[in-house]
Amino acid sequence: ELPAMKMLLLLIALLSAALLASAAPPTCYSRVLSLSKEITESFKELQTSKTVDPCVETLPRLYLDIHNYCVLAKLRDFVAYPGCDRLVEVNELKEKARSLYTILISYCRRDLVFLTDDCNALEIPISPPIEHS
Repeated sequence: ELPAMKMLLLLIALLSAALLASAAPPTCYSRVLSLSKEITESFKELQTSKTVDPCVETLPRLYLDIHNYCVLAKLRDFVAYPGCDRLVEVNELKEKARSLYTILISYCRRDLVFLTDDCNALEIPISPPIEHS
């Protein structure tokens, strides 16, 4: 009876640990990384949309790298840009950019490490690596 009880307690402990691990809240870093990728992808989709409004071409470029200190200025410039306010997609993108900026300067301020301050790197789209088959 005692070995069965130990086995049952061990099983409960393992299941609890597995549940806690899968339900862990995102870290500041993971949240900022995923939001920056989401914003960059949305911006690319906006630019390549078949029904691109001419004002989209005037928007500041939005290629984000959260490891680059210049990302803060890039986000500020994008949110403050006066053009395209009539487009819902642009307003949604600006709102996401504003959220990312707030997370970076408020909630994650102490958790992030900027590896560079190369502002020119944020002006050039980063091409995904070519996969060889």
